[in-house]
Order: sequence, then C-alpha cells, then structure tokens
Amino acid sequence: MLDRKTSILSVAVVPVLVAGSLLVGAPALAAGGEVVLRTGSCRQAADWKTKAKADNGRIEFQGEVDSNRTGQTWRWRIRHNGELAARGTGTTTGRSGSFDISRRLPDAAGTDLFVFRAVNPATGEVCRGELAF
Repeated sequence: MLDRKTSILSVAVVPVLVAGSLLVGAPALAAGGEVVLRTGSCRQAADWKTKAKADNGRIEFQGEVDSNRTGQTWRWRIRHNGELAARGTGTTTGRSGSFDISRRLPDAAGTDLFVFRAVNPATGEVCRGELAF
C-alpha cells in the first residue's frame, strides 16, 4: 500500500516541481539535448541569451545580444571555468538588431562554468550572463 501511495504522490509532485523550477529560471532541456540556461536584460535596453550543448566530447557555447538596433558594435568575451576562452567583436544586424557568437570549447571534468560578457563601447551598456553545464 505504501508503494502505491508513494507512486501516486511521485506522479503528482514531479510535474509540479518541474513546472515550478522552469518558472524560476532553472535550466530547460530542449530537443536534441540542447540546454537553454539563461536569458536576461542588460543594464540598459538590450537583452542577452546563453546556451550550451554537448558536441562530440566538447561543449558548444553560444552567446547572443539583442539590442533591437542594427549597426551597433559590441566587444564580447567568454570565460570558461575562470579562464578567458574567447573574445572578439560583434555587430548587430538584421531586423532583430542582434549578434550571436558560437564556440566549441573543451568539456572539463565536472560542471563547466561559462560567463558571457558584452560591452557596447558607444553607450557603455554591459550584458553579462552565466551558464553552468
């Protein structure tokens, strides 16, 4: 009898916990194993997004800035477990006024921590997002 009650409770509680965790910004597992971990607002008008997914023993990391303004140049960098992994510049394009970057990085033992940071030198706006994979 205890096993049946436990099973019924598990069936009722697990979906509630999963739905609740998605509401507070916990990682969401998408199709194909892609993990969307975080989106947020920058210090002024832009938004950022970070993603990671496993890719043949490495991690494909993506960062995006969406400012809704075409032609802005942003300086960006990725830190992987505290070390500078990549940096460069991106220019917002298209109707969305966004740019994105993608890098394949080593998959270290344990949890990998990524920090994506982008700065618009013209406006001083800063975007910063963290992702644990």
